[in-house]
Amino acid sequence: MDELLYFLHQLDQRLEAAFIAAQTLFAGGIDADPYRGIQIGESEVERLLKQAPSEPFFSSSVSPSVQNYLRFELSGTAETSKFIWLQEQFGLDRFDLGILAIALAPELDRRYERLYAYLQDDVRTKRPTVDLSLNLLCDSALEKLAQRIHFSPDSPLIRHGLIQIISDPYQSLPSLLSHIIKLDPLVVNFLLGQQSLDERLSHFCKLIMPKWNGHHLPLSGKIKYTLPKLVQYHWETQIPLVLYFHGTDQSIKQDVGEAIAYALNVPIIIASLNNISEVNSELPSTFNILLRQAKFQNILLYIDGLDRLKQPDYENRYQDILNLLADQNRVTILSGSTGWKNINTRLQGVVNISFPMLNVEQRQHFWEKHLQAAQIHLDSDDLINLSDRLRLTSAQIANAVAIAINHQQWHNLDQEEISELSTQRIQVSHLFNAARGLSSQNLKSLSQQILPKYVWDDIVLANHQEAQLREICDQIKYQNLVWNTWGFNKKHSLGKGLNVLFSGISGTGKTMSAEIIAQELQLDLYKIDLSQIVNKYIGETEKNLNQIFTAATDANAILLFDEADALFGKRSNVKDAHDRYANLEVSYLLQKMEEYEGLAILTTNLRNNMDEAFTRRLQFIIDFSLPNEKQRYQIWQKAFPKDTPCEDDLGFSFLSHNFELTGANIRNIALRSAFFAVREGKIVERRHIIQSIRREYQKMGKILKDNIEHGYL
Repeated sequence: MDELLYFLHQLDQRLEAAFIAAQTLFAGGIDADPYRGIQIGESEVERLLKQAPSEPFFSSSVSPSVQNYLRFELSGTAETSKFIWLQEQFGLDRFDLGILAIALAPELDRRYERLYAYLQDDVRTKRPTVDLSLNLLCDSALEKLAQRIHFSPDSPLIRHGLIQIISDPYQSLPSLLSHIIKLDPLVVNFLLGQQSLDERLSHFCKLIMPKWNGHHLPLSGKIKYTLPKLVQYHWETQIPLVLYFHGTDQSIKQDVGEAIAYALNVPIIIASLNNISEVNSELPSTFNILLRQAKFQNILLYIDGLDRLKQPDYENRYQDILNLLADQNRVTILSGSTGWKNINTRLQGVVNISFPMLNVEQRQHFWEKHLQAAQIHLDSDDLINLSDRLRLTSAQIANAVAIAINHQQWHNLDQEEISELSTQRIQVSHLFNAARGLSSQNLKSLSQQILPKYVWDDIVLANHQEAQLREICDQIKYQNLVWNTWGFNKKHSLGKGLNVLFSGISGTGKTMSAEIIAQELQLDLYKIDLSQIVNKYIGETEKNLNQIFTAATDANAILLFDEADALFGKRSNVKDAHDRYANLEVSYLLQKMEEYEGLAILTTNLRNNMDEAFTRRLQFIIDFSLPNEKQRYQIWQKAFPKDTPCEDDLGFSFLSHNFELTGANIRNIALRSAFFAVREGKIVERRHIIQSIRREYQKMGKILKDNIEHGYL
């Protein structure tokens, strides 16, 4: 601050001398013309005609001591003097420093505005102009003409954005001399020693002072301990280093960035390019401001959302940014979801660091952390299930806990006061629901979500069928134990997911079984709409499939391909281009099925139409046949809810013996008979069931025999 005040003191000396010179130059003193600067009189015109062209305030007749104001020699080093640091970093000379002093003064004290207005002979011009700066700093007309170069686009002050040259708003086509000089706010904050985020960056950046070293993060020691040491070496030696963090977990990547900043004992700016509305028009200027702020305040720069710039529309901006980073002798962290894309830029030596999806142990760490912070206790089995089945990021886990807490409080608000609500009573189902809701947004636009309503007691199957369904659930429940703990992942590179086939005629329980599995595992179930997937244009079907499997991986969902033979059909002999591309679609689907690590359920009425390559990749094939008489009897018993008013004996034994129906047919008949009974204002009776069977037979193209009908009634 002493240096800053001394700098302004030099300016005051120069201004005082300029005031004396101005009195002579204006020929009459301060009070001679009360309208000076507002109107132009004859006397002023005469004075201007006698004045030499480009003559500054200080001609060669002024004493040398006055001429040398604002041209003093700076003392110290870049570590002790901010002015010397500016001079060295941006290649400034003493004249440039004088311009900075003139532009800085009104930012610190408004009295300079009135002084500048007087010296510029215009009450409207309170900010320094190019002409005023030249008049204050130059001693002759020749020097004034020569020093205009300091305001050219290639000059250090303009090129590095330290000052802005703003046109006079009162003139349509102002000359360079009438342009106003505005000191960049970053320079002002730097000289004042103020560390705050520039307001021009606030819409896409945040400034953080890190508070922890990141040793608690469930990451490898190479990232937690070795990486900060590498960065610290480059930071101290000022050797450029660019790190690229790629992965879908934005939160944990930022945590590592903050931990590196903590090791360097510097702030960090997190800049999200996704929050910039107009990339092509806004990014170039704001990115330069961002780089200047990081340089002025010795801040670690973390740039997130680089994937957005990899789109074809922004390819030029992507190259521009990388070229700008190549000119920085600093450490910079870049971040994106996909891997590093090498293009033709000057940026070299990028260190590519992968942050894969969190594994079970890492997810369990974050569940425990956020649950403990909320004073929520879960059984170890529930905690393992949450961590195992839901592939969430660290931020999603934190959000899921908060959502579950708020949902529980809202649910109990009518029974207790908020102050009495205890988060310790949160059920694990609430956590599952909250977590599923956070991870399924992308998949909802590509498929139809099925909300499971059925449980094991609702379905009637043969013993071997139910046993296979429970085995499917077990393989999902214990997949982490078998694959990772027991080491089977070392024996298999692909095929860690579970692909199953349900075959059988409609109504035999295929979709119902899928719902029961989803209910048991507490996972979302999505039915893939084949009409939205298959596309006649080449490559579109593959693109749609890739989007579905990618979204399903992120959503931790069960995929249900209904009538899958339409999509998973047999490959044919190639006779034309259509056959070739149809076979490519099937081959691509085989590849995606192998890569998918979740549960995919295929249903078909025509098992023989399925491609053999699919059946080889299926871990389970369950045939759903027509129910036998015993099974039909059990289905009839479950068809009517407990609250449905029925006569005492509806003859389920007779119905199961005489009518070979599927479970879906029986449920349809039960529902229709309830509507028949309601219309008549009565309870459900046998005749209502017969009416419903008749309608169901008509739909199926069958005829109900009179003798069976009479025998039942």
